[in-house]
Amino acid sequence: MCGLDVKVEDERVTLIRGNKDDVWTKGYLCPKGSALGHLHHDPDRLTTPMIRDGEEWREVTWEEAFQRCEELIHPIVEQHGPSALTAFVGNPAGHSYSLSRYLSQMIGPSGMPHIYSAGTVDQWPKNVTSILLYGNQWLIPAPDIARTDYWLLMGGNPHASGGSLMSTPDALGQIEAIRARGGKVVVVDPRRTKTADVADEWIGIQPGTDAAWLLAIINVLFEEGHVTLGHLEGMVEDLDAIEIACKDFTPESVASLTRVPAETTRRIAGEIAAASAASIYGRIGLCNQEFGTLASWLIDVLGIVSGHFDRPGTLMFANPVPFPLGWLASTKVNGMPEFGKWQSRVRGAPEVLGQVPASCLAEEIMAPGPGQIRCLINVAANPAISVPDSARLEAALPHLDAFIAIDNYLNETTKFAHVILPGPSPLEVPHFDDLLWAFATRSVGKWSEPIFPLDRPDEWEILIRLGQILAGKHDADTDVAAIDDAWFSMLCQATGIDPAKALPLYDHGGPERMIDWSIRVGAFGDRYGERDGVTLEDFKAAPDGLDFGPAVPRAEEAVCTPDGKIHLAHEYLLSDLPRLRARLDASVDGMVLVSRRHLRSKNSWLHNVRVLVKGKDRCTLLMHPEDGARLAIADGSTARISSEAGSILAPVELSDEMLPGVVCLPHGWGHDKEGTRLSVAREHAGVNNNLLAPGDFVDTLSGNAAVNGIPVEVVPA
Repeated sequence: MCGLDVKVEDERVTLIRGNKDDVWTKGYLCPKGSALGHLHHDPDRLTTPMIRDGEEWREVTWEEAFQRCEELIHPIVEQHGPSALTAFVGNPAGHSYSLSRYLSQMIGPSGMPHIYSAGTVDQWPKNVTSILLYGNQWLIPAPDIARTDYWLLMGGNPHASGGSLMSTPDALGQIEAIRARGGKVVVVDPRRTKTADVADEWIGIQPGTDAAWLLAIINVLFEEGHVTLGHLEGMVEDLDAIEIACKDFTPESVASLTRVPAETTRRIAGEIAAASAASIYGRIGLCNQEFGTLASWLIDVLGIVSGHFDRPGTLMFANPVPFPLGWLASTKVNGMPEFGKWQSRVRGAPEVLGQVPASCLAEEIMAPGPGQIRCLINVAANPAISVPDSARLEAALPHLDAFIAIDNYLNETTKFAHVILPGPSPLEVPHFDDLLWAFATRSVGKWSEPIFPLDRPDEWEILIRLGQILAGKHDADTDVAAIDDAWFSMLCQATGIDPAKALPLYDHGGPERMIDWSIRVGAFGDRYGERDGVTLEDFKAAPDGLDFGPAVPRAEEAVCTPDGKIHLAHEYLLSDLPRLRARLDASVDGMVLVSRRHLRSKNSWLHNVRVLVKGKDRCTLLMHPEDGARLAIADGSTARISSEAGSILAPVELSDEMLPGVVCLPHGWGHDKEGTRLSVAREHAGVNNNLLAPGDFVDTLSGNAAVNGIPVEVVPA
């Protein structure tokens, strides 16, 4: 979403700067954006399809690559049917020009019963709570920090992430602006992050206890008569049930568990009640913990019952320029979700929104019998590093009969593939974001032309062709244009547009046509001539973007539940409260491990860019000096960290930024595997913290991995 100025000389990027005229970022840029030239010119990046013969790789033509896919996949489909097929989708799909818009065209025709994704290691609790409260799993409210005077930020570190499920430029600058206008920023986290350093207050909290603390704040609001719905009166149900639910969770009763003094909890509740506009935000630290769904739910509940919801400066629904594909479904049309409609074959894990924990994939590959996974399509993911209990998955991948990867690198996962189909670099395709504007509190859109031409199939074409092969058809018979026209026609019909009216307006299909559709049917579009509005051509004529203003209150329009109301207390959510209540009497014993992000990392997929990994070692175990002294572990020494899942060695960095009893390792590292083609990453290998994450340690309600709050033992190496 950042505006870039890209300088090219002799077909090479020589400089990338922030575009000061960009209507959104106004010159702001993080290191990841400035390094796109290095990513594009990386000699390790794949640009030609690869086939593996034994341990050797060879480059082939695209026709040979798809022919090999047929040879691998068709026998599996014929002998075992679609239940032997699955896919793993990584989060780069959300940033791709093609992948997120065309994944359905691979998955749908294949008949594969379900897929795995990075979603169950990241934000699945937010998807669960959003579909229950608002009627759509991607209708996730975002904090309007540009207009707030109080920001409570829990389990998020926008200094490193830029803002996750919260699209905003220059988050630290926004914090400074809040404070400059007399507001306050409070960060709640087991670690005093760089975000906390620029805030007014840091509250250290025991990992995994955020839900109990939020219930205590809500308890105080009810107790002191500060509950108010404001303009949402009549649209919100179940206030009585929420009051009952939080009754046992007083600030005093949760103090020992959360390690937050009762007086602090009461003060924060009072500050929220007194604020004219408060933004309540909880992110990945709340999602990927054992009570992730409860914590994610209570973030929204706190905003609603304190009157800080759906108005400027509070939690608000975006009003995006491009209509998000993810917003097409609703419980008003499809009915409320039924979680647990089926269970995973081996573990018996219940499905949630069509998926089970990503850690289930390893056992589904290894366990024989009907439904055994024999073919995996890996889309822009590195699960051999990114999935909990990753050693089990790494051991399972060689047993696949067919492993096809859509990826630009020969990495720790794709080294096991039989075929790698490379996609373009970000500079080889145009771009108009679809996903992230759905979490922005300004209505902005921008079109970017490609910097370099693409002389091979784009990812959307790869997905369509693979979808037909997975359906048992021959690649030579695939009519990509016809399938694309059918997909586009379906989208038109779903939004009340006559395809016969829209199709003749285009001389070619692909994502660009879909982008134009999403703009036209969006809040500011012309609906193909039905009203005055914008089209893609307007954005092409405005390379710095078009800004249609800040978010506006729109809960009444956005909420798409069966009765149009927000029901706060679903029985599915309340059913997990006894498990949390039982924790109130539990003592905090032993060490626990949490993860961390870094400004120059993007999970595991930018560690082969030298300018992003050079300098001080970032893959260190952060530990409070008191813990170091108690365990006889010195700064700079090596420690052994062990959990029920595994044991690894890591260099230690003593720092009072950690809460005592909590240690911290970054995720996305562990690039020391043989058989990869990641020359820079291997020089900065680090260790894989997912070797310590038990695969069955998940949030009960969502199936999301609990990679924060893992019980560990730490000893000198």
